[in-house]
Amino acid sequence: MENEIRKRDIFCVYCNVMMDEKIRKGHSRKNAATWEHIINDATIINFDNIARCCSACNSSKGTKKLADWINSEYCKKNNINVNTVAPIIKKALGILN
Repeated sequence: MENEIRKRDIFCVYCNVMMDEKIRKGHSRKNAATWEHIINDATIINFDNIARCCSACNSSKGTKKLADWINSEYCKKNNINVNTVAPIIKKALGILN
C-alpha cells in the first residue's frame, strides 16, 4: 500500500505543491513529504485514509476535522478549497464517490 500511495501522492493532496522527499540540513521543511490520516483516526489504515501531504499543510491541519480545516484561515490564505484538493480528499469530503 505504501508504494501505491507514494505513486498517487507525488504532490501535496491539499495544496498541490511538489513535495521534497529529503530535506537538506539547514533548509526549510515546509515542503517535506509527510504521511497523513485524512480522517484523524489512527485505526483507519487503508488506501482511502492515508495520504501524503506537505509538512506545512499537515502541521496546519493537525487533529482538526477535514471539513473544518478546509474552511480555515490557513486554507483561505493558501487557496485550498474543495475545488483545488486532490481527488482522494474530495472523496473523503463526500464530493466524489
